[in-house]
Amino acid sequence: MATLAAFAIIANALFLQKGPHPAPISPTRPLLQREVALPPRLQPVQSQAAVEAGNQAKLIANIQRELSRKGFYDGPADGIWGAKTDAAVRDFIQAAGLKINVEPTDGLLRTIATSNARAANTAMSPNAAPDPIAKLIAPSKRVTAVQRALADFGYGQIKPTGIFDSDTRAAIEKFERDHRLPVTGQISDRVIRELSAMTGRPLE
Repeated sequence: MATLAAFAIIANALFLQKGPHPAPISPTRPLLQREVALPPRLQPVQSQAAVEAGNQAKLIANIQRELSRKGFYDGPADGIWGAKTDAAVRDFIQAAGLKINVEPTDGLLRTIATSNARAANTAMSPNAAPDPIAKLIAPSKRVTAVQRALADFGYGQIKPTGIFDSDTRAAIEKFERDHRLPVTGQISDRVIRELSAMTGRPLE
């Protein structure tokens, strides 16, 4: 009986099992998995938007330097298109008698660099004594910016002279009535804010 039982166990283990025995007599060693080399970590690539922003800032800084060289701009070449830079470009366009868009482009930079136009106040001798009367009646950049904004939006045929005159007063009064502001005809801080919101750019 013992011999028959032994033969039955051996036959079952060798021929009747569908899968491998959980504890085989001669276990085989599992194959070692091949180590896969990881690719080197890539360095972060600077985004295209950041590159374009840097190039635009350099372009604006170069425009500011050329405007400063021609006497239209007295601020820092910081690469920021603010109210002072915008006004300086508009003053240059007026002095040069051009009709171009006020946008920071390579074409604008070349135009400023090759133009012979210079600001009117640069013609004065640096040793000349300041004239207080001339300082009072000198064109104001704030008035010039307001005149340009009013003229651009159809509030009269106003020339951006920088001198507050009757046409400028009438245009401001019309603007105040259209926007339900107290009618004063003066360049107040509230008028400046409303004009800046309408034009989408700072006036000062």
